[in-house]
Amino acid sequence: MQGWDNFIVSPIDSRYNNTKKVGDVDLILNTEIFTYKNVSNNAIVVGLPKNKQTDIQIGDEVIIHHNVFRRWHDVRGVEKNSNSFFTEDKYFVYEDQLYIYKHKDQWKSLDEYCFVKPIANDDMFSLEKEKPLVGIVKYSNDVLKDKGIDVGDKVGFTPGSEFEFIIENELVYRVRTKSITIKYEYEGEEREYNPSWLQSS
Repeated sequence: MQGWDNFIVSPIDSRYNNTKKVGDVDLILNTEIFTYKNVSNNAIVVGLPKNKQTDIQIGDEVIIHHNVFRRWHDVRGVEKNSNSFFTEDKYFVYEDQLYIYKHKDQWKSLDEYCFVKPIANDDMFSLEKEKPLVGIVKYSNDVLKDKGIDVGDKVGFTPGSEFEFIIENELVYRVRTKSITIKYEYEGEEREYNPSWLQSS
């Protein structure tokens, strides 16, 4: 099965990540279908675009836009699927809705995006848990590597350019490559920030 300009993906587990296992019980955290934070971003590639060359292969895990699996209500209150819907377990995804893929246990970010791990805020007078607009590169790409920016580097990025994702049970921010503004001298004392609710899940 192939799309013309798009990938075909299936959700991993389900379309929504709105449950948490506590002991032997699955708790439903949220029943609102329109809340993007509860929509799954994890999928498996089941079809490749016929009209595009790509390094992504069938069976690779991908992180995608939250609107792909998202349901919504129209003005009459009728529940609808997104425009990506094909069948209940298959969805069309365009290249600009796909950010990073996992091939042979290695995550590879597409050239337009990188993923940055937030740094714990060491300012004792601040209520913010993360240091703003700065982080450690978790997943780089070829464009950044050509500029001397690789995994483990401390970078700054423009305001509002970050979007939250959970990859391998870690909080990371997807940042557009063009929004990386500076490479800092990494002092080695910075602590990566991972919220407690992730560590206990």
